[in-house]
Amino acid sequence: MAKHPQTDAPDSGPPPATARRRVATATIVGSALEWYDFYLYASMAALVFGKIFFPQTDDTAGTMAAFATFAAGFLARPLGGILFGHLADRIGRRNVLIITFVLMGVSTGLIGLLPTYDSIGVAAPAALVVLRILQGLGSGAEYASAAVVAYEHADENRRGRQGAWPALGLNLGLLLSSLTVTVLTTMDEDVLLDWGWRVPFVASFALAGVGLWVRRRVPESPDFQRDKKKEQDTAPRMPFVTLLREQRRSLLVVLAVSLGYNALSYIFKTFSLAYLSDFQDVSASVGAFGVTLASATAIVSVPLFGWASDRFGSRKVLAVGGVASALFAFPFFVLLDTRNSVVIWVCLIIATGVLAPMMFAPQGAFLSRQFPADVRVSGVGTGRELGAALSGGLAPLAALAIVGASATNATWGVSLILVGAAVVVVLGAAFDGGARPAPPAAPQDSDGHRTPGQASEQDEVPAGQAR
Repeated sequence: MAKHPQTDAPDSGPPPATARRRVATATIVGSALEWYDFYLYASMAALVFGKIFFPQTDDTAGTMAAFATFAAGFLARPLGGILFGHLADRIGRRNVLIITFVLMGVSTGLIGLLPTYDSIGVAAPAALVVLRILQGLGSGAEYASAAVVAYEHADENRRGRQGAWPALGLNLGLLLSSLTVTVLTTMDEDVLLDWGWRVPFVASFALAGVGLWVRRRVPESPDFQRDKKKEQDTAPRMPFVTLLREQRRSLLVVLAVSLGYNALSYIFKTFSLAYLSDFQDVSASVGAFGVTLASATAIVSVPLFGWASDRFGSRKVLAVGGVASALFAFPFFVLLDTRNSVVIWVCLIIATGVLAPMMFAPQGAFLSRQFPADVRVSGVGTGRELGAALSGGLAPLAALAIVGASATNATWGVSLILVGAAVVVVLGAAFDGGARPAPPAAPQDSDGHRTPGQASEQDEVPAGQAR
């Protein structure tokens, strides 16, 4: 039978170096927009939305209601991870990267155009929730698709570094949004509540346009192309069904890591802003600038932890990050309670600029290698976004409720949440479903040559592929 060049020659795209540059740009830009959107929303939920969308409540209740809309987006993320993860494993990673990017950018821009409660009543918070859900759907597959594409385009000895590209994009987006929030919080409060908060949301339209152009130039993943070639001679597979039937252990590992990491991350960088503003009477600009400094630090630390993942193994780096976060759980609030700007900035730099990246940078490689190529995006998207929904969206809300219910605004209960979340991260790393040594005489494949004895990611093969 004659072979078809368009399906049998996955190397028909751009040269490998060009492809990697395009993947790097698209991955970093897309992740930057995702986290620009999400951190911007989280900050505005903490500082603004309670007053303009829920003005009929007191300040604490309004902030909790705004955080509830923040949580609604997280609850939508698993559906996005399942739906778009399935599509990415069926129709290609590149197509889904474009779809989710547009959905996120447009939803965020429309939030900036919403009327307030004073203009249209309860329809305003209802519309906010709808757009937040759409934003969550798009974000639900953004990280999984981006991390998998970066991982699948990488050489075996660089998967930790390239898998960290989404984490680098996250902190670039965090830097951009935190700088924006810092500027906004220096405005007169009436100006901020009137129109100032809208500007960065509407700017998302322009950012989405640039990102769309970048992502249209991304080549398809070589692993996906090889998998589609194999599928021509077999019955079509349903990625999500296959995932649940054959990859349950790996799915639980991803879920555990996501549960712990997202609880830690969002308490560190989201709840801390509301805590400082509502309970410590610290200017909102102090916390926002602290997150800016932390994200600038993370732009340096993320590549270092990506390199460490290649040198020592992503599992070890992830576990060390979890242990360090547990040790910092109580000192975190001791430092915030000083109300000293410099001390608060140092605290946020340690938590969000070092500890969170230590756990996040290795996840691109760690989570991706848990699954074979035919269910990889489905597996990462489903497990990670379920964990994000259960902890990332609810942890700041639970922390706010704990502190608000205390007569002295005690934070020890929140510190216990941080410790518990860190323990879950360490357990997820310990029960790594993908860390199965390949047989010594295993045949080499098109991904490259295995280096005997080297303690790095190439010694760890995806669950379901070990023989």
